[in-house]
Amino acid sequence: MIPKIILGRGARATRRLIGYLYGPGSANEHTDPHLVASWNDFAPDPGRSPHRNPRDIEDQLAAQLDQPVKMLGDKAPTTSVWHCPIRAAPEDPILTDAQWADIARRIVAAAGIAPEGDEEACRWVAVRHADDHIHVAATLVRQDGRRPRRDHDIRAVQREARKIEADLGLRRLNPGDGTAAKRPTSREHFKAKRQGQGQDTTTREILRMRVRRAVAAASSETEFFALLEATGVDVRPKVGPSGDVLGYSVALPGDLNKHGEPVWFSGSTLAGDLSLPKIRHRLTDTRPEPVAARPADPWHQTTAAIERIPDHLSHSSDHIAQGQLVALGGTLDLLPLTAPAAARTELEQAAALFERATRSRITADADSARVLRRSVQTILRTPTTTRDGAGLAMLLDAALIAVAFAKHWHRTHQHAQQEAAAEQTLVHLQTAYAQVAAPVLNDLSRRTPGLQTQHRYARHLQQAAPDHADRILKDPAWDALATVLADAETAGHNPTTLLDQALGQRTLDDARNPARALTWRIHRLGQRHAPGPLAQAAMARSTTRRPSAQIHPPTATPTTPAAAPQQSHVRRR
Repeated sequence: MIPKIILGRGARATRRLIGYLYGPGSANEHTDPHLVASWNDFAPDPGRSPHRNPRDIEDQLAAQLDQPVKMLGDKAPTTSVWHCPIRAAPEDPILTDAQWADIARRIVAAAGIAPEGDEEACRWVAVRHADDHIHVAATLVRQDGRRPRRDHDIRAVQREARKIEADLGLRRLNPGDGTAAKRPTSREHFKAKRQGQGQDTTTREILRMRVRRAVAAASSETEFFALLEATGVDVRPKVGPSGDVLGYSVALPGDLNKHGEPVWFSGSTLAGDLSLPKIRHRLTDTRPEPVAARPADPWHQTTAAIERIPDHLSHSSDHIAQGQLVALGGTLDLLPLTAPAAARTELEQAAALFERATRSRITADADSARVLRRSVQTILRTPTTTRDGAGLAMLLDAALIAVAFAKHWHRTHQHAQQEAAAEQTLVHLQTAYAQVAAPVLNDLSRRTPGLQTQHRYARHLQQAAPDHADRILKDPAWDALATVLADAETAGHNPTTLLDQALGQRTLDDARNPARALTWRIHRLGQRHAPGPLAQAAMARSTTRRPSAQIHPPTATPTTPAAAPQQSHVRRR
């Protein structure tokens, strides 16, 4: 159940609101508007007065609500109307008028508008014009002429809504922390359906995603605004008297109000972290680094950065962990731009959901995640890499683990909404991963090496990872794993060494498909420069002399170390 408080001001604010509640709505969505409750239980009801002009009854109702306000004359508050729509979840049962009346009374009492038993409280009405919601309208002067005590009414109303959900057996929403982006209004949803022929994506949501993508892709403030304009967004900077840019607003071309003017949204109204000061803070450390003599593959670099996120979430400070989540959210925002059409919708949904998991009351350390931000930007700026199906599949495999750790991190910090968002993100990421990885794995499986080579790899696997060998060999991705090992061997790598390195990167205890996880690790290791014969011999001698334990993630229960030692890169003298 979602209550939302809106304040109204102006001499005719009450009359305008009553007219809207009893009118047809923006898209004729208001059906059978009528009162379900009021401050005195016998207020005039324009929806139940068939023998009189409804407009006259609306005037009468507005006048009665406004009476305490008018009594104050010039001392009346400018903001005099308190409006609270209360909406049930789509899966909730249709409530009766009596149930909605009880909900309205509980909400106005919790908000301090009309405490239970207070006969001098503010005047209010609850109007129902749809099955799934009501509107509570109140005037903000008590009948004794005083102002209501409604300190922190937003939080109080949300707490009461959680109790109502439990009492009536409705869908239980997670408590928030005030960091969620502003939801689109009902009017915005109806407008989107009219303009988009049934589509429910509002202008606010489209702009929010485009701004987030521009922030994730930009390395400077100038580039941020240029990217926004390149995506078809109208940008209007807010310039101060000194000539400095203090903020910005954005609009979609063709999205006009009733006066034929563009509908502008400031960055802060799209989301708290999209204000210009917050964006400047994120862009501070995103200047491009000097180009290396031999640049790393951006898919591999991005994947490696994502693979470090679980360790940051488990061992680093909360500020660094929050910075990692923000960077991961930016990566997910940009991935749809690099993905094949079949997976794009799922990735867009995953990014939209994970957005909620990137914001909390904890200040993010943006500098700690600069490698991830820069590497994913390089993917976008390198056209030859954007169609690398194996690279995207490998990255998504790492992202699935990172999002799972994000869910756990939010749970330990009691971030209920963020935890739920991460859990929902996993569903769409799993689907996108399957769509991207299936053709790549199938192609690798068709090139499986001969049985003798497979048996050689299997024998070493049984020695190196006895606890996981059976699962790996029975995994449908075993053929693909054997292929990438053979490809690496052809390129000059020692497959035994690569397998040891891949096994030592992370435990396979939490891997649903261990062969698939190893396939992507070997794929990345195998594309590195192969060491020469002397280096390989030295590495082999080091391996046989000094075994090392397998690395386990912080949240996993340590298991018996692998029998085969982990490869060392240090030459012994």
